[in-house]
Amino acid sequence: MRPHRLLLPALVLLTACSDPSSRSQAQVALAQPSRAAPSSALSMKQSFAPVVKRAAPAVVNISSKRLVRQQADPFWQMFGMGAPRDRVEGSLGSGVIVRADGVIVTNAHVVEGGQEITVALADRREFPAKILLADPRTDLAVLKIEVGADRLPVLPIDDSGDAQVGDLVLAIGDPFGVGQTVTNGIVSALNRTADPTGDAASSYIQTDAAINPGNSGGALVDMDGDLIGVNSFILSRSGTSSGVGFAVPATMVKRVVEAAVGGGHAVVRPWLGARAQPVTAEIARSLGMTAPIGALVTDVWPDSAAARAGLRQGDVIVSVDGRPLADGSSLTYLISTHRPGDTIRLGVRRGGGAEQALSVRAEPAPASPPKDQRTLAGRSPFDGATVVNLSPAVADELGVDPFAAKGVLITGVGRGFAMNAGFQPGDLILDVNGRKIATTADLAAATAASARQWRITIVRGGQQIDAVLTP
Repeated sequence: MRPHRLLLPALVLLTACSDPSSRSQAQVALAQPSRAAPSSALSMKQSFAPVVKRAAPAVVNISSKRLVRQQADPFWQMFGMGAPRDRVEGSLGSGVIVRADGVIVTNAHVVEGGQEITVALADRREFPAKILLADPRTDLAVLKIEVGADRLPVLPIDDSGDAQVGDLVLAIGDPFGVGQTVTNGIVSALNRTADPTGDAASSYIQTDAAINPGNSGGALVDMDGDLIGVNSFILSRSGTSSGVGFAVPATMVKRVVEAAVGGGHAVVRPWLGARAQPVTAEIARSLGMTAPIGALVTDVWPDSAAARAGLRQGDVIVSVDGRPLADGSSLTYLISTHRPGDTIRLGVRRGGGAEQALSVRAEPAPASPPKDQRTLAGRSPFDGATVVNLSPAVADELGVDPFAAKGVLITGVGRGFAMNAGFQPGDLILDVNGRKIATTADLAAATAASARQWRITIVRGGQQIDAVLTP
């Protein structure tokens, strides 16, 4: 981003009023803070209008409709009345044109489940849209509309990552469906990882520019008129803007757009192969660090990119590509902004020594063992459960910790004893009747024979649970 010039007229005015023989410009500024009349028509017209004029045509309105089945009142169903009826649900949001041929980025939650998506341009033309890619983990979706030979206005994506706290920004979108609206504010904070979903795949830009329902998917714009983020959600007790809004940074936006335009149906995220935790004040003191910064490596996956680069348990990662690292969540995000094959530079402190550099090759999470998805049936506690082998790739896809334990993961629970027994998606099966379960084939074999009682060990939410069940 280039420095903005909103304050130039005021500075020129102060210079003209100063007396160089007796006082400095700083003294004049303190003595005459804001009492002088505007010196020119230009200073009277100073506004965000030039930025809005450039950026607003590339911000669109998005409406999404889906058909849902509404269940009738059970009371009337007892008398053979009140059959289920279909009704149409709709949602409104915003989007940003990022390619002149009709490629648009928005929030994934704006188009989630949408069967009919319509994009309305700033000039009021409307087009049906199709979803090229939707990535719930980053809450980004990429749409495409067919505009023929037309070239649409575009917002350039500024993925330099040089936004700073205090920078002026504009939020452009369509709140409450009233039409395109522009609000202004500043960048309140960077690298916020407090995601309501609990996922660490995003590190948000926080802004106090007013963001309300319908702004989702709209543009967060700097004073050069470039896209630095896509507005995603707010923190509010009332449901309306309280000055705490969050935007997905342009670095991640560009990664998702590139994946979609390249024909991908999912974003392939590099996997470091290491688990890390924030460095607390107590940990920092024990390691001889002057401040609690960075991420402490607590485990390294065998033969992973991290292991081959020489990263060890107990290392503290303090920077990624020269950028200071706040905590473990920021580490996950910064790694995910790279493309597979990239070289990532890590700044690492080991054993209280000086910072050293390690080069890590960005690689997708390994899919070993193979997924081997199965839905179990028969007289066992897992009747109706869908299970997969847990690998780093599956863990990344489902947002679970591959370091927690080795076993078989439950991904779904249908009708059957598994539902009655209380099993849940995300449960990790470790042991059945004294037999260690490492693969779905092990589980199928362990449940093939009948038994009067089943002794089962699972991990749920990081806690090991031992149970005895009788189907």
